[in-house]
Amino acid sequence: MKRAFYLIFIALALISVVTCRQKQENKQPPVEKKEIKIRPMGHYNKVFNDRNDTQLTAARKNGIPEILSREDADAHKEKLVKIQTCQWYKVDSLTHSIPYLVPKAAELLETIGKSFQDSLKAQGVDSYRIIVTSVLRSRADVKKLRRTNANASENSAHRHGTTFDITYIRFNRFNDDYPYDIPTEHLKHILAEVLRDLRNEKKCYIKYEVRQGCFHITVR
Repeated sequence: MKRAFYLIFIALALISVVTCRQKQENKQPPVEKKEIKIRPMGHYNKVFNDRNDTQLTAARKNGIPEILSREDADAHKEKLVKIQTCQWYKVDSLTHSIPYLVPKAAELLETIGKSFQDSLKAQGVDSYRIIVTSVLRSRADVKKLRRTNANASENSAHRHGTTFDITYIRFNRFNDDYPYDIPTEHLKHILAEVLRDLRNEKKCYIKYEVRQGCFHITVR
């Protein structure tokens, strides 16, 4: 009886050792924190303060006429470019807009995405891209959005295909094997530096949206 108990004890001990070893072998290496340089910029809402009327004027000048519904967008397809997730940016699940921009705005979006990644790579960071959360809206989209978001403008620049939103509270990490974890606030700052330079070059108007958690951008 004692011998049987002793053998059972030895067997359980061996199983425990094997299990622990397997857990150690399967355990992923810890994610490293990557430090990146952050230069002072000031308050975002003061740096990016282009009001809706300013953006709307540019949108009407550079974009398509307002569309009543998403079906009406078909009549302007020759003046629009469909945007979709690519190496420079990710298009989010769009609930109140459709993924179309005028060519000039689509080019600006690509420039932002590429410049953002170039800025990160200059600091030894890779595998992150921006996320587009809103694009072209019809009058019906705007009306629907205003039911749940009272701050949404009835005279939205999004109606003209010149305007898009880039979130600053989320970024797409497209390579799960990348060993570095970058704080969202640092990624936001790098994006803000890119946008500030483009705004200073008079490429776009930008509004820092606090409640929506995004940069609201209209091509000039």
